[in-house]
Amino acid sequence: MLVIGVAGGTGSGKTTVVRKIQQQFPKGEVNILSHDSYYFDNKDLSLEERRKKNFDHPDSIEFELMIDHIKKLKQGSSIQEPVYSFITCTRQEETKRIEPREVLIIEGILCLTHPELRKLMDIKVFVDCDSDIRLSRVIARDMQERGRDVNEVLNRYEKTVRPSHIQFIEPTKRFADIIIPQGGKNKIAIEILTNHINHTLK
Repeated sequence: MLVIGVAGGTGSGKTTVVRKIQQQFPKGEVNILSHDSYYFDNKDLSLEERRKKNFDHPDSIEFELMIDHIKKLKQGSSIQEPVYSFITCTRQEETKRIEPREVLIIEGILCLTHPELRKLMDIKVFVDCDSDIRLSRVIARDMQERGRDVNEVLNRYEKTVRPSHIQFIEPTKRFADIIIPQGGKNKIAIEILTNHINHTLK
């Protein structure tokens, strides 16, 4: 199994890059594991307290479970990926069954911060993007998909997203084998990465 890690700031275009890579392969050949699924469950907290949590801090991710799942996939076993809701900021009762495939892409803002997780990756990618573009994408996404108003999004960006990006996410660029500027709009970089994956698989 070829394991690829794709990191980058919130709103940088990671998901677009991952989807475009996945589309270059036969259906079902590439699995995607998002570290968004592995946020700790916070059912013991009130909704207001849950929404105040810093989701851009490495401590918010249950890396041990994610690493265990990746190891099981590499060994040929299926896993039950958690399902996380950003509306309620809790894990859902249902899970998603993931079968082992030839290619596994691990996607998330913090996926290059954990040394043991990095060791499981054959290729490490960092998707780079200007901060103003990322912010505009975050505002649109959080309002449309996560039920937040613009003031709430901007307040969270100023207090946790931007400081955490500077402290935790941006420094992981040095671990990357490939840096993709402009995210999903960089067709050449995506094509080069896809060709490398194909070459490695062959």
